[in-house]
Amino acid sequence: MVKPLRKAVLPVAGLGTRFLPATKAMPKEMLPVVDKPLIQYAVDEARAAGIDQFCMVTGRGKTALIDHFDIAFELEATLAERSKREALELLREEAMPPGSITTVRQQVPLGLGHAIWCARSFIGDDPFAILLPDDLVLSKTPCTAQLAKVYNETGGNVVAVSEVPREHTNRYGILKVGETHGDIVEVTGLVEKPKPEDAPSNLSIIGRYVLLPEVVKYLSQMERGAGNEVQLTDAMAKMIGHTPFHGLKFEGKRFDCGDKIGFLEAQIAFSLARPDLGPAVREFLKNYVNA
Repeated sequence: MVKPLRKAVLPVAGLGTRFLPATKAMPKEMLPVVDKPLIQYAVDEARAAGIDQFCMVTGRGKTALIDHFDIAFELEATLAERSKREALELLREEAMPPGSITTVRQQVPLGLGHAIWCARSFIGDDPFAILLPDDLVLSKTPCTAQLAKVYNETGGNVVAVSEVPREHTNRYGILKVGETHGDIVEVTGLVEKPKPEDAPSNLSIIGRYVLLPEVVKYLSQMERGAGNEVQLTDAMAKMIGHTPFHGLKFEGKRFDCGDKIGFLEAQIAFSLARPDLGPAVREFLKNYVNA
C-alpha cells in the first residue's frame, strides 16, 4: 500500500529575468494568465489531486506570493459593503486553510535540485509532488491528478513527460525508457540536457513530478551537474533500480510560461477554453490572423 500524496513543493525563487521589466517588482509567478496568476494555477492543480500541504521555496522579493494566499480583510469588507458577492465568493473559494502553506528560502541560486533540498524538513518521510509554475498545463483532468492516479497504482516515482523535437533535447531532462504500457513508460535512465546525438529518446520531463522522499538523500550530496548546478534529474537517476520509476504521457497541452511566446500562447488557449470568454476571443482574433 502506498502512502497518500498530501504534500507539494513549489520552487518559486527564480528572478524572472526574461520578463523584465514586468518582473522588476513583481514575482514572475504572479504574472496572470487571463485573470489568475501562475502560482494560483499550480496550487489549484495540486489541490485537485488531493494535496493539502504546500511548501514554497522562495527568494528575496517574493512576499507577494504569500500575500496572495492570505486573507485580505479590507478588500473583502469593501466587496461585501458594495454587494460584490460574486467577486467575494471567488476570493473565498481560493482561500487556503490556516497553516497549509509554509515557506523556506533558497538564499543562493544553485539549481532546482538545491531548491528541493531546501524543503527537506517539509518533505520528511512522505511522498511529495513538485509543480513548476512556469509550466502550465491545459487538460481535462489536472496534470498532477493524472500523476497521482499512476502513483497510487504503481508506487515509486512518477514524472510527466512529453515528446520534444530531438534538436531541443539539450534543453530538458530526457528519459531512457524500458517497457511501455499505454501512456505509462518505464524509466530506466535519465540524462540532463543531453546533446541531440547523445539523447536516449525524445521524451522530456516537464515541471510535474511525484517523488519519494529518498531523493533528498541524493540531493544532500550536493553534486554539481549541468550548468554547475545541483540537478534534480541527477538525483532522480540514482533512484532508478531501487524504487519503481515511471513516466506518464499526460493528457493535455503544456505551455512554457517562462518564455514570452509560450506565455502569450497560454493566454489565448486558456481564454478560448473559457465559456465566458471563448466566443469573444475567437471573434477578435479574426482581426489578427491574416495581419
